[in-house]
Amino acid sequence: MRMDYWKQKFPFNHRNLFLKLLLTIFFLGLAFRILFFHSLSPQISSVLESPFPEKVTLPEEPQTSPVPEEEPVPVVGLILTQLNAEKCDYFNGDWVPNPSGPVYNNDSCDLIESHQNCLKNGRPDRDFLYWRWAPRECDLPQFDPHRFLNLMRNKAWAVIGDSISRNHAQSLVCILSKVEKPVLVYHDEEYKCKRWNFPSYNFSLSVIWSPFLVEAAIFEDINGVSSSEVDLHLDRLDSKWADQYLDFDYIIVSTGKWFLKSAIYYENETILGCHSCPKRNLTELGFNFAYRKALKLVMNFIVTSNHKGLIFFRTFTPDHFENGEWFSGGTCNRTAPIKEGEMEMKYLNKMLREIELEEFGKAASEASKNGVNFKLVDFASLSQLRPDGHPGPYRQFHPFEKDQNANVQNDCLHWCLPGPIDSWNDIIMEMVVNG
Repeated sequence: MRMDYWKQKFPFNHRNLFLKLLLTIFFLGLAFRILFFHSLSPQISSVLESPFPEKVTLPEEPQTSPVPEEEPVPVVGLILTQLNAEKCDYFNGDWVPNPSGPVYNNDSCDLIESHQNCLKNGRPDRDFLYWRWAPRECDLPQFDPHRFLNLMRNKAWAVIGDSISRNHAQSLVCILSKVEKPVLVYHDEEYKCKRWNFPSYNFSLSVIWSPFLVEAAIFEDINGVSSSEVDLHLDRLDSKWADQYLDFDYIIVSTGKWFLKSAIYYENETILGCHSCPKRNLTELGFNFAYRKALKLVMNFIVTSNHKGLIFFRTFTPDHFENGEWFSGGTCNRTAPIKEGEMEMKYLNKMLREIELEEFGKAASEASKNGVNFKLVDFASLSQLRPDGHPGPYRQFHPFEKDQNANVQNDCLHWCLPGPIDSWNDIIMEMVVNG
């Protein structure tokens, strides 16, 4: 009955006209809506691009009754911060004066190893403490230990590599100890591998000494004097870190300088050749051969590991021996940072760096395909500008106390604590916070 009624009231032609009228009204309304919002889009875009988002507001619409306005600044500010972080090159910048100085000192942190405790060992100058790293494209806040520990509740970190990695881990532990004193829950016999826990946050930080990252038999004493070449297996990862790799949420891995040592290279239990072994009847392959091969193995493991956390590959850091090497009277007596180009990076250091960057570039593309979060922290250039930051003769306790002209071995490779290495943590925290 109802259908018959509509057919009588609206014959076919009239119904057609009625439908056309409705469609016309609908499309006119839609066109008006599109044109209206299109006219606003350039103004919305300008908010996102403005360097002063707190001074920019969206156009106001007329309101018939007062409605509380939502504050757009935090959202826009967050977007701009994220965009800035994505664009920022943290590793291109300058060392600028920092009158406030370091966040800790050798009195507030009793975890500094003696060879890096420059102030306790009698280093007389203090200017090297009052600089901070400033990227040219963005601001770099000082590391906030409270914020870091809150973000890292129930997380585990590992710093894997040689003694520079251990140096770096001490810096991080000293900064965090301003909030809570860590508990040493593990150490190996030589105290080269350690793990600290921050009980209130259930946060752990491990340092794993693995100077080659691949399996190695090292024959040297506590002073670094070798009795034989290193036996280096380029097809086997060092199990000290590889076996517990998936236990960590965040990892910083690095290597480098140890590959310059005399070594015999193995693969499938067969000798391939060596580096710097003139007394042996072996093919000289060079350290660059072994370094590239080892990095390929390590990075392939990382990018195919299905690790769900964040892994950093840290580039090596250059030494600053002048007028000789560590074994031939080299020193590092500078007391202030240098400018870019003032001191040339050594040829061997350049070779290491080129290999690192090339192999990381290949690995990063694979990591992206596999969903592995693998990032580069390239501290080589910013460290090159701090020849003043090493212990030098003050790796020993008051080396000139008895004789002002004493012949003392200098350490121009490791870093004083506190010192320039603390800025590494400023950068790493920003990379963690900004994804």
